[in-house]
Amino acid sequence: MTPYSGPWTANEAAHLLRRCTFGATYAEIQDAVQNGMSATIANLLLPSIPDEPLAYDPAEQVVAQGQSWVSAVYPQDTTANQQTEGARMKSLGAWLAKNLNQESLSLTEKMLFFWQNHFGVSTSGDARAMYHYLLLLRQNALGNVKQLVKEVSIDPCMLLFLNGSTNTVFSPNENYARELLELYTVGKGPQLAAGDYSTFTEQDVSAGAKIFTGYVVQGVRSSTQSQVTSQFMPVLHDTTTKTLSYHFSNQAISANGALEFADYIDIVFNQPETASYICRKLYRYFVNCDITTWVEQNIIADMAQTFVTNNFEITPVLVALLTSEHFYDINMRGAVIRTPLETICAMLNTSSTSANFDLQSTYQIYLSLYGLADQMGQGYAAPPSVAGWTAYYQAPAFYRLWINSTYIKKRFDVANFLTSNNFNVNGNIFKIQVLDLLNGLSAPASAPQVIADLCLVLFPKEIPAADQLAIKAILTGGLPDFEWTLQYNEYIADPTNPAFYTPVELRMQAVLNIMFKMPQFHVC
Repeated sequence: MTPYSGPWTANEAAHLLRRCTFGATYAEIQDAVQNGMSATIANLLLPSIPDEPLAYDPAEQVVAQGQSWVSAVYPQDTTANQQTEGARMKSLGAWLAKNLNQESLSLTEKMLFFWQNHFGVSTSGDARAMYHYLLLLRQNALGNVKQLVKEVSIDPCMLLFLNGSTNTVFSPNENYARELLELYTVGKGPQLAAGDYSTFTEQDVSAGAKIFTGYVVQGVRSSTQSQVTSQFMPVLHDTTTKTLSYHFSNQAISANGALEFADYIDIVFNQPETASYICRKLYRYFVNCDITTWVEQNIIADMAQTFVTNNFEITPVLVALLTSEHFYDINMRGAVIRTPLETICAMLNTSSTSANFDLQSTYQIYLSLYGLADQMGQGYAAPPSVAGWTAYYQAPAFYRLWINSTYIKKRFDVANFLTSNNFNVNGNIFKIQVLDLLNGLSAPASAPQVIADLCLVLFPKEIPAADQLAIKAILTGGLPDFEWTLQYNEYIADPTNPAFYTPVELRMQAVLNIMFKMPQFHVC
């Protein structure tokens, strides 16, 4: 890939942050310009670890409100056990939405969701297990992918999700062995013959099933065990020698107990297509769904080579991609339709709007935001299938699957919801902090500059001058620009007076409501 050597302006910085985070403020974009591309990317690569989710729902019957439940047991009573699980799953959903909204300027959240989609694991029946699975993805989000695959393979959530916990020498189960190859590593190519998929065969699936035998899960919703764990049971493991197909050079894998699956994964990663397959998914996630022959030969090939050269560390690949000329190509800007999660967060994060009320109100608000994304087609902890969300892989539609008559109406409803004063939880009004957004722009007293700054933050490309004028007319109420200047200055002179701040707030709410419904906002 050719390194980027063009200008580093607010447009390039905004493009980078738009693709790498769930929403950046005007000030963060300007900081990125001042810091330069290299320093900005270095900052994005710093890890982010949030606090643990907290108990807040009255149905939680073990942990006190405000305390973490991630290592707590469950009630022994069946009904209480189920109620506590429901309370913890609500807390987990709220916590996930909170992390997206209150993210630091880091790639961690974006990469965490990439892996959640990549492995396609849904909830396991124990909120603690799901939390620790997500923590595993987070801790390895920017690390070594081969090691991540090894750890995910025997994680309790994955073992439960794809029947690995019942995969024994007496009854081998092929579910995980198949998805490891088809979805997580080499991918499924064109079928060459019966049972031969260009990158693996049914022989490899059968051998893989035997290799993964012997792991069981213990402690699910236990009243005595504080964690869900996976354990290797030698008596349940197939100790025969397993022979792979010609795609893996007919290699034989000897019995190696609890480490045998790791030997197998090492072999799978030595297959060149593994690096290419994962890099294609990264490209579609960060750049564009359209992988042309040129992209395959000049971008994917370089990414894959970097991946292999660096022993499957993901960070060097991301650095090469995010500093490439191709990434900043004007044709790549606006080429991706925002996901539901990105859409909601772009409305909130660009204005630094977050819920900071009492614990119960804050978590209820974030659970509502989680639910809104789910209604728009993207429930974070519940991918629609083991392959993840169809918009990331289903050709030729890809990102366009996020938009249909139902989903676009819901997006507009969310815009109305967040730019009004109607989101009331326990007497707490949650809405976009439009005055903070306005005051953080370069020249809030200048109506034309307000619109120009908002366009930079919210849109991936410049919009027609006529559209900017139409938006400005909403801000000024159709009056000359100097009237807005006077109105804003009156507000600044007495910022706590409702007579002055309310008109400014209402104008800004109307402007954002319109901008959130424009086509340009729904791409990035």
